[in-house]
Amino acid sequence: MKTLITGGAGFIGSHLADLLVSRDYYVLAVDNLSLGTIENINHLTNHKKFKFIKEDLLHLDKLKDSFQENKFDAVFHLAANSDIAASATNPEIDLNNTFMTTWNTLECCRIFHVNKFVFASSSAVYGDTIRELTEETGPFLPVSYYGAGKLASEAFICAYSSMNNIQSWIVRFPNVVGERMTHGVIHDFIEKLKSNPKQLEILGDGNQKKPYVYVKDLVEAMFFIYQTSKERLNYYNVGVEDQTTVTEIAKIVCEEMQLGNVELKYTGGNAGWKGDVPHYEYDLNKINSLGWRAKYSSTEAVRLAVWSILSK
Repeated sequence: MKTLITGGAGFIGSHLADLLVSRDYYVLAVDNLSLGTIENINHLTNHKKFKFIKEDLLHLDKLKDSFQENKFDAVFHLAANSDIAASATNPEIDLNNTFMTTWNTLECCRIFHVNKFVFASSSAVYGDTIRELTEETGPFLPVSYYGAGKLASEAFICAYSSMNNIQSWIVRFPNVVGERMTHGVIHDFIEKLKSNPKQLEILGDGNQKKPYVYVKDLVEAMFFIYQTSKERLNYYNVGVEDQTTVTEIAKIVCEEMQLGNVELKYTGGNAGWKGDVPHYEYDLNKINSLGWRAKYSSTEAVRLAVWSILSK
């Protein structure tokens, strides 16, 4: 199998490349390196089944050249703006990097008859709701530009799948943590405590509570869904059974950094930033029925991520 991973030098994309190469897939990783890094894939550069191209998916003509040359069997589309807070003041970031990258990649699949498309979606498509999130009921009312970009991408994937006989897999990620992560609450807390080990500023009231999944669990789930679910359009929540609060994360970081008596200073409010969803919980019956469960709980994933950052 010859596969394309967009965002293949990124945090999650590089882990997916590791997995696919280990399963004897040929991988072409494409990344513009705005968020991804060569360091994430250095260990793969001499592998006979891996190739990297620095390319911006917004340049449609160049992307067409890659499709024409490589004759892909499947596309794993992970390229997107992954920093939700960063686009809060500039919606164009998600219009281009989250939605248009998807449209361009789908258009290449249509033109070059690639009929397998795997998409990294997000819990952000559901919006801010206290209800347990199920694949079937939504509410699908995003409150961030990132969530809107992912939801619009899902709609176009559905249409391209129907119009062009493309088999598609939509995988809705929760918060993902682990080796090679470059931003997010764990990363921010560690950087803040390195600067000031006596005090830690926490955005919001600290009660924000979300599921965190370990990155290796996530890419294994993504590959499992791709191999196992056989509908024309497949869509799944991927997550863990528990959630972790921001205050709990802060305490784990302090513990692993061996810092005592750290003052936790809260900015107040129930959300960390405009567009943040302070609490959500997935219904995992669909993916559990397919036969997949995460190896690590949310809190275990957080601790593994802290270890990975501190061990650099």
